Amino acid sequence: MSLPAEFHDIAKRVNNWGRWGAEDEIGTLNLITDEVVRTAATTIRTGRRIPLALPLDQDGVQTGLIPGRVNPLHSMVQINQELFGPGTVATSDDAVTMGLQAATHWDALTHASHSGKIYNGRPAATITPHTRARFSGIDKARHVVSRGVLLDVARARGVDRLAGDHAVTPEDLDAAEELARTTVRAGDIVLVRTGQIQVYLTGDKHGYGYPSPGLSVRTPEWFHARDVAAVANDTLTFEIFPPEIENLWLPVHALDLVEMGMLQGQNWNLETLSTACAEEGRYAFLLSAMPEPFVGGTGTPVAPVAIL
Repeated sequence: MSLPAEFHDIAKRVNNWGRWGAEDEIGTLNLITDEVVRTAATTIRTGRRIPLALPLDQDGVQTGLIPGRVNPLHSMVQINQELFGPGTVATSDDAVTMGLQAATHWDALTHASHSGKIYNGRPAATITPHTRARFSGIDKARHVVSRGVLLDVARARGVDRLAGDHAVTPEDLDAAEELARTTVRAGDIVLVRTGQIQVYLTGDKHGYGYPSPGLSVRTPEWFHARDVAAVANDTLTFEIFPPEIENLWLPVHALDLVEMGMLQGQNWNLETLSTACAEEGRYAFLLSAMPEPFVGGTGTPVAPVAIL
């Protein structure tokens, strides 16, 4: 089934192919300039640090729905081993097998494709079992530090958690921006809180994934108009699931990653940050969210920290 005309119309309006040159591989991360980072540093007032990652645990958010995307399998490969002989210093080592998008993560620009293309018009066929993502792998996204802005949509609507069938609209983002008393600007990393992570934190992994609130197909134009560098939220699928348009699966992924070249993140725990921002009456902060540089990776675990 081909993508509908509505999708292609939005794609034309948000497309960034060639904006930073034909060789570009990082898309909207180009918007995080030295000046943006210097300005972001001025948001620090108290030095309060709030981690936003879920624990990397075998009992994580994955339920087996997506083949191969396994929760972390953590094993010890040596325990108190005296490598250099009896009585020498002993060491312990461990190893992990996991899906790179298993827990709190960034999607690389190569995580999605449509119509045979990835970001900047390159062929999707450049992703292979041996070369992995030849272009725009997550290792190319080396410096993801900028001003973060929490758009607390749930709080702006006066609820702890959005309903499972709620598609976050541009109007919702406007309301959350008004609550934050700040204007989202070029180079910002936007965090959209729905409250959905609460379902996982109470132990309902299946309920966390389905049904789930998430971003509407209308939101990429909002982010494009403001030149946002990256977006993350507190859901499994990022966009509303099931989709708002029947049989149009993952259109926001395609618009953000493929057309706009904008990193997106999922499974971010924004609950403590929501409380802290409400307490302090400010929703902008320095955000460090550095990807693990897996060469050719289509995603990566991330341990983001908001610094207030």
